[in-house]
Parts: sequence; structure tokens; C-alpha cells
Amino acid sequence: MRKITAFLLLLILPVIVAAQDFKVASVGEKPSQLKNVRVNGVELHYLENGKGVPVIFVHGGLDDYRMWEAQLKPLSENYRVVAYSRRYNYPNNNLNARPDHSALVEAEDLAALIKKLKLKPAHIVGHSYGALTALFLALKHPKMVRTLILSEPPALSLALEKPAGAALVNEFLDNLWKPAALAFNNNEKEKALRLTVKYFAGADVYEQVPQNMRDYWRGNIREWEALTTSSNAFPVLRREKVKRIKIPVLMLSGERSLKVLKFIDEELKPLLPNAERIIVQNATHDMWSEQPDTLKKAVLGFLDKH
Repeated sequence: MRKITAFLLLLILPVIVAAQDFKVASVGEKPSQLKNVRVNGVELHYLENGKGVPVIFVHGGLDDYRMWEAQLKPLSENYRVVAYSRRYNYPNNNLNARPDHSALVEAEDLAALIKKLKLKPAHIVGHSYGALTALFLALKHPKMVRTLILSEPPALSLALEKPAGAALVNEFLDNLWKPAALAFNNNEKEKALRLTVKYFAGADVYEQVPQNMRDYWRGNIREWEALTTSSNAFPVLRREKVKRIKIPVLMLSGERSLKVLKFIDEELKPLLPNAERIIVQNATHDMWSEQPDTLKKAVLGFLDKH
């Protein structure tokens, strides 16, 4: 086995450190303060703390509410903070994934959660697929959203409209999405997970992260299977509709993130009439674990203005 290079170690070290903190909420165990509601025929587990204007955190793929641990306490000092797990993520027990599962479905779950907990209007903080979910929420239910904080939503349709972007999307689909879907269809879940970690973090990383990090990913494998095998994982995000989002938007982009995600952010920014963008230095797509303090300051500064 090759050793982790210095660059790769810097890339995954924050993830490894974060993994050490998953003690109170390891697989098979739930923190006592965890709550759950039933909406749209599924259960959603969430953490809630603080008082004031609501701030809702929406995680990305292969993640769950635990990814926001570093953000919850500081923000709850001035806001009502909610971090939930999307429908197929730990520790939800929603069986029989929809064959057309998508960010549209997730947006309706989020809308139902907001209604159930009386969170309207809320600041929505979304990462990756959670950011795509937040975008569709703002389009479908604009009165529920006060502001958006988006970190690299995979709105592939925006890239597909241009040749350079289409080439990046096809690279992503051919080297990750389709092989992972094939592995899942062959009931090779572990293979799909290894392929995914290799694509985002590099070869050998899966073997060298702590066991509880691998357990964390395995705890969210059902969502990854639902997405990669879905017939509609990346719904079309129409430019003319995005232009109607008039609320303040903060975009967070990793300096060293995937090329396709950088391309999408470049396409998305001009469509949002009230958006500002921060390039997070020395950060990849996993920016929330790599640069938690930097992002905390950026989020608090943005929220304080709105």
C-alpha cells in the first residue's frame, strides 16, 4: 500500500480529526437531545438549540446532522439552530428509497420540516447536495427562506449547457457516479463506498482513516445508493428561475475543490442578483471540516447583516 503523500495528508487530516469526535453519536447510538418528526411519510431526526431567528443546516451526501457539530454551539448563542438528517441518512430508518429520489424530494421534506417546527422564514445553510436542496426550496417555497448560504451545489444542468462544463460533468459521471451506481446495482456497497472516497480524497485514503470514519460513511450509505441509482438525481435548475431568487445569498467555494463544482459556481453566481461569494482558501469540497472556524466567521458575519 502506498503511503499518504504530504499533500493528501493535509487534505484528509481535518476529516480524520473530526472523526475522532464522533463518540456521542457513533453508529447505533443517538445523543439524548436528538429529536425526530414525521413528515411526508418519513422520519427526520434533528438537533435543535438556541432561540431567535431560525438557521437550518442541510448536509451533503454521505453525511448527516453530525457534520455541523462545530457550527451549532457558536450560532445557537444568537439564533435558533436546527441541524437535521435528510431522509435516507443516519439515523433515519426510512426504507424503500424512491427510484426518482432527488433534491426536489429533499426540498419538500425540508419545507415540511420548516412548517412542522414553525421555522418560517429561516436562514438555510446547505453543503453540496444539501445546497442543491436549499436552492430548490427557495424556488418552490420562497416565503420559507430568509437567506441562503450555499457551499458548492452540484447543479449539473448549469454546466451541461456549455461544452467545457459538459466535459467536466461527463468526467464526474464516468469516473464516479456511474461506477458507484453499477456497484450498488450489483449489491457491492463497500465497493461503491471505496470508489467514492477514492474519487474525492484519493487512493488508499479509505484504508487509512479511523474505523469510526468508515462507520460514519457506512451509516449514510443508503442515501448514496438512493442518489447514484436514481433516475433524477440532478434535476434541471433553470437559469431563468434562479434569477427570481432575490433574497441575500452567500456562496462558499473551495479554492481546491473539484473543477466541475468550481465551474458550476461560476455559472451560478451571475444568476443570483443579491449574491456574494467567498473563495475559501486552501479548502476542498470538504471545506466545513477543513476550515470550520473560517466558515463560522463567514456565516456569522453574513447572518448579522440579514
